[in-house]
Amino acid sequence: MTLDGQLVCIFGGGGFLGRYISQHLLSRGARVRIAERDPKNAVHIKPLGSLGQTQLCSADVTKKDSVIRAVHGCDAVINLVGILDGNFDAVHVTGARNVAEAATQAGCRALVQMSAIGADTESPSRYGQSKGEAEEAVLNAFPSAIILRPSIVFGREDKFINRFAGMIRMLPMVPIISGDTKFQPVFVDDVAQVVAVALENPELYAGKVFELGGPEVLSMAQLYRRIAKITRRDRVFVELPDFATKILVALTGLLPGAPITSDQYKMLQKDNIVSEGQAGLKAFGVTPTPLNAVGHGWMESYTMHGRFGAQAKAG
Repeated sequence: MTLDGQLVCIFGGGGFLGRYISQHLLSRGARVRIAERDPKNAVHIKPLGSLGQTQLCSADVTKKDSVIRAVHGCDAVINLVGILDGNFDAVHVTGARNVAEAATQAGCRALVQMSAIGADTESPSRYGQSKGEAEEAVLNAFPSAIILRPSIVFGREDKFINRFAGMIRMLPMVPIISGDTKFQPVFVDDVAQVVAVALENPELYAGKVFELGGPEVLSMAQLYRRIAKITRRDRVFVELPDFATKILVALTGLLPGAPITSDQYKMLQKDNIVSEGQAGLKAFGVTPTPLNAVGHGWMESYTMHGRFGAQAKAG
C-alpha cells in the first residue's frame, strides 16, 4: 500500500530507532502518531515532518485503554517498546498483546513488531523468553503481523557502541565481558528502511519473521578493538574469564546501574547473529551498511580533542 496520507502509530517512537523510522515514513508522505508514556520525549520528531504531519499522544502499552485510544483511526501500527531490565512480562508480553489486539480492533492493515535476535520462549534469559512470548502473542492477535528481529542496532544515538566508546575513552585498561560472543551489528537507518518497505508492501511480509544483521560478524572483543581503532585510542584490553564475570554479576547484578545483570549475562552466552538461510535485509531490498562507513561520522567525538583533534591529525 502507498503510505501517502496513511496514519501510522509508533509505540515508543520517541526513542533511538523511532527517530529514524519516523523520518522514513514522513518522507514517504505518511502521517505519524508517536505514542509515548510522556509525549515530551518525542518532541524532537515534530520538525522531521511538515505542518500537521506528526501527532504526539500519551500511551502506556501496559494499559490497554490508552493503547486503544492511541491506535484509533490508524492504518498501521509499529511497536518498538522494549526494556533490558525490569518487568519483562508486563512490557514485552502484555504490552505487545495489547498493541496487537488494539490494532485488530481498529481494523489496521499492518502491524510491525520489533523483536530481537535471540527471541525464544526456551531462551535461558528472561529477556529472550519474553521477546519470544511477545511474538506468539502478537501473531495470535494479529496473524498478518510482521516480526523483525535485529541484532545490535548501532547509530549516532545508540546506547551500545557509544557506551563502549565512552569506556575506551576513559579507561587505559578496558575489561571485556564475553569476548567470544558474536554480534552482527546493523545500522539503525537500514532497520528503519526495512520498516518503511514492510509497511508499503505488507502483503509480501505478512505473518513472517525476519532477522536483520549488518555485513560483518564481530566478536565482542573484535568490536571493542574496532571502536578503539575508529576513535584512535591505544588501549590494553583484558578479556575477563567466565568465573570472574560470574563473580561480578553476583556482587553487582542487582544494583542500579550494574555493569551487567544476571539476565544480560545469560543473553551473552549465545551468539547474536542472523540464522543461516535468513534473507535478512535483502528481503526488503536494503543493502547493509558497515560500521566503518558511518562510525567515523559521530565517533570522532571520542577521539583525542574530539572533532578538531581529528581534523588536525588529518591535516
